[in-house]
Amino acid sequence: MGLVCFINPLNSNQTDEEPSPPRSPQQELATFQTEPGLEVQLVASEPMVQDPVVTTFDADGRMWVVEMRGFMADVEGTGEKERIGRISVLQDINGDGQMDSSTIYLDSLVMPRALAIVKGGALVTENGSLWLTQDLNNDLKADTKTLIDSAYAGSPLPEHSGNGLWRGVDNWYYNAKSRFRYQLSNGVWQRDSTEFRGQWGISHDDEGRLIYNYNWSQLHADLVPPNYLSRNKNHKPTTGIDHGLTVDRRVYPIRPNPAVNRGYIPGTLDKQGRLLEFTAACSPLFYRGIALPKEYYGNVFVCEPSGNLIKRNIVEENGFLLSAHDPHPGKEFLASTDERFRPVQLSTGPDGALYITDMYRGLVQHAAYITPYLREQTINRKLVQPIHRGRIWRIVAKNWKAANAKKLSAASNEELINQLSNPDGWHRDMAQRLLVERNDKDVEPALTNLALKGKNNLGRFHALWTLQGLHLVQPDLLLQLVSDPVAIIQATALRLIEPFAKADKNVRLKLERTLVQQWQKASLKPILQIALTSQVLDSTTSFPLLAGITGRHVSFPLIRDAVISSLENRELSFLKHLWKNAEWQKQDPSKEIFLEMLATAIMHKKNPNELTTLFAMLDERKAQPGWRQKAILTGLSMGGGENNSQPVRLPVPPSILTNSTIKIPANRLAALTSLFEWPGHIVDKIKATSKNILNEEQQQLFAQGRQHYLTTCAGCHGTDGAGMKRFAPPLAGSDWVVGDEKRLALIVLHGMEGAVEVAGKKYDAPEILPVMPAHSTMDDAAITAILTYIRNEWGNNAGPIGKRTVGTTRNTTQGRVVPWKAAELKKYVLETKVQESK
Repeated sequence: MGLVCFINPLNSNQTDEEPSPPRSPQQELATFQTEPGLEVQLVASEPMVQDPVVTTFDADGRMWVVEMRGFMADVEGTGEKERIGRISVLQDINGDGQMDSSTIYLDSLVMPRALAIVKGGALVTENGSLWLTQDLNNDLKADTKTLIDSAYAGSPLPEHSGNGLWRGVDNWYYNAKSRFRYQLSNGVWQRDSTEFRGQWGISHDDEGRLIYNYNWSQLHADLVPPNYLSRNKNHKPTTGIDHGLTVDRRVYPIRPNPAVNRGYIPGTLDKQGRLLEFTAACSPLFYRGIALPKEYYGNVFVCEPSGNLIKRNIVEENGFLLSAHDPHPGKEFLASTDERFRPVQLSTGPDGALYITDMYRGLVQHAAYITPYLREQTINRKLVQPIHRGRIWRIVAKNWKAANAKKLSAASNEELINQLSNPDGWHRDMAQRLLVERNDKDVEPALTNLALKGKNNLGRFHALWTLQGLHLVQPDLLLQLVSDPVAIIQATALRLIEPFAKADKNVRLKLERTLVQQWQKASLKPILQIALTSQVLDSTTSFPLLAGITGRHVSFPLIRDAVISSLENRELSFLKHLWKNAEWQKQDPSKEIFLEMLATAIMHKKNPNELTTLFAMLDERKAQPGWRQKAILTGLSMGGGENNSQPVRLPVPPSILTNSTIKIPANRLAALTSLFEWPGHIVDKIKATSKNILNEEQQQLFAQGRQHYLTTCAGCHGTDGAGMKRFAPPLAGSDWVVGDEKRLALIVLHGMEGAVEVAGKKYDAPEILPVMPAHSTMDDAAITAILTYIRNEWGNNAGPIGKRTVGTTRNTTQGRVVPWKAAELKKYVLETKVQESK
């Protein structure tokens, strides 16, 4: 793609040689377009702040800024390791909303990237490590710097290093691009493992669910509390963590964006040179402030520095599921005609405003990933210099006036407890943090009263987590609240009571009686938590409870994962319980998936005695196995499919695999017999390990795809991929499946109609349905999983599919609303390949 030039609306005399000149803060302010009724205000700018990447506020309303002054001084990234980064503290002395003074809290830092205010100082990430810094004399300057974790960042590359230090409602500090979380325990900072999340920036909603994203996918969230779904080492969850909230990746810049790393790839920019989809999504913020109109509360805002914009998403909740959408497709919440407007982080402050950290520079791509195209664009269009600029903006409602700020550091305990019910989320979070850090046990009665009788449910919620942080929460309180009519209170009480129920039989028995009595009347959110909490219950109670929950809610993938996460090393016992259950005799796609998942977990455990017992359960001496037997066999084959895994040695031959009268498809039988050895049967290890062309990550995607396939596709194509008469043609051995992966993605995204030839046979209505419906509302991850599965099942061996194939294909065909015809699709794919080769 050639150089894209344009006339800037602010300077009609501007030459093509400098299409994006650096502007003063006042000039940049004039380039913003935002939604009606809102106002953008300047808070700080260079030289007070330089190359800002993170802002946060302390209890007294002072703004702390991380300044990454070593980032990309030139297109080569020269001087990145120089100690020129710093942490500054900005103060608004006269209360007009603009910062008047700056104090350098800590300098001589190598690429600082994360900050969290803590008692007496701050946690700071720089040079790849996590440090505790302390201000001992209250002069806003760090006096000590103590190493906490030298391996915090996880990567030397800025785009792939840990960041965030976001304090969750559970009093842990969480991070993006990281598997670590941190907490102060008995005066010592502890590191704990957790699920991997996101890329740059992290936040949480009112219920503490973590929100994050990736540069190409703008909005993800956890639907369950951290570390629940990873408890069962025999099970790999398919949902709940890293849940995509929206499939829409479109962005709508108001200026050309030629200087993006992949701008030369068709589908990245439109005909006007404007970015089409997210390429640098970062810092998603669940807005919980009060300075914007009330309809903005609970929205999630996402930065796109490459497109010089910020997107607004409205979040919708349905039971325990979350989704989001752009309320105004075609127009962004905030966009700029200034190419150097680089929003890289969002935050809220004590005034309730939405704050924007604007790095203000031409080049934001790190040197390790700059393409030749971007290098040329950056140099030719004079985007390298200047550096060491930066602005902080805030967005508020027009005519909004900030309330008089109160220094919460000096607030009494009673005042802080009242702040737990503040309509503004920043105040609730800050009050909880301060109360926990003060560690004053005298607050227990007031917090308990608030948790039990508070009129504000979010205040009650924070009271419970404050008690937890102070180690003051009591089982008697929680036993009362597990029957609370408010779902968030009930679920929180269940979560907090688990250690007490595990340690105390009397608490456990009381909890079990309560859950048995109330689970059938509970809403989805408490049901999910009951499934998770069942891990600490005795099997005599948990098995009937979980059987009832799965019987009623097994169609929800998250329920399936939650139940199995509570069954570590009890999977076979629970399967035997279900095997005798009348509700589990009738075939159902969701039940089939669940049985497969249980079998996969049993196979992962690789216990010969358990597997022998399982095969004995399957041996019904039938010529054709029933649906339950098929599901178990499929689950076993998936659970043992890892490369280089050793066959399990069974003491006796499994009849279902050795009896020739029992008909199992040849490919499935071959896969299964390669996983086990028994007297008279030895596995050829070379053949067994060489036949699987998927790596471990892809095999997990394959397993996820099987589950999506059964609920989405099997109704027409059959559980065995052989097709179904009057519905759909076969997928096994189909060139449409194992051929061009982009063509396959187009079929799933937009559907297909008319006659189609598969394996030399022509299929047309009425032998099959006239139209295969589109699945464009499915997210990219789910479609990718399905394609991975069908391309590598039933004898198909097409190998993995590209991670971005579906997303790129979706974007390049935006606007198509009719299904493809076979001939049209072949022509389109051929023409696209010709264009891409030019």
